[in-house]
Amino acid sequence: MPSSPPTPALRPAIFLDRDGTLNRQIVRDGQPYPPATLAEFELFPGVPAACATLAAAGYVLVVVTNQPDVGRGTQSAAVVESMHARLRSLVPSLAHLEVCYAPGQGLADPADYRRKPAPGMLLDAARTLHLDLTRSWMVGDRWRDIDCGQRAGVRTVFIDFGYTEALRAPPDFTVRSFPDAAAVILAARPAP
Repeated sequence: MPSSPPTPALRPAIFLDRDGTLNRQIVRDGQPYPPATLAEFELFPGVPAACATLAAAGYVLVVVTNQPDVGRGTQSAAVVESMHARLRSLVPSLAHLEVCYAPGQGLADPADYRRKPAPGMLLDAARTLHLDLTRSWMVGDRWRDIDCGQRAGVRTVFIDFGYTEALRAPPDFTVRSFPDAAAVILAARPAP
């Protein structure tokens, strides 16, 4: 009887929100919004180096981003994809990108299981990339990111910008920047 191919070893991942985590968000009246144009798309200082350090430490870096304005018809998918192309070129250590265009706001969409705070993007990436959720993290700047991470069974790091919206669940860690989040994750790694 032929033997089955070996199952790949599961790897730890860091799931990264995009806007307000890797790149600058637009804040109006205490609420964050994504950049509207490629010209507005700008990484935070230290993001490429912090991502490279995390990847070198053995983490698979996966961007998980809600882009509901595409689903609502107020942003083009082409502009969002141009931002993602720039992100990939500026941060080559990113392994994978998951995007949910579901419009949200109570509008029914079959993709809603993927829209944060639902854990679908994390679960899909874990299956596709053979990721170990028990050793993984979610980093983000909104309550949706923290709730999503908890629903997927990963540890969470909240980047606090003092928005007017409240968290719904407590994160495992709270920091002020993505490089700070990377430092927390690296410090929490088990000794070899």
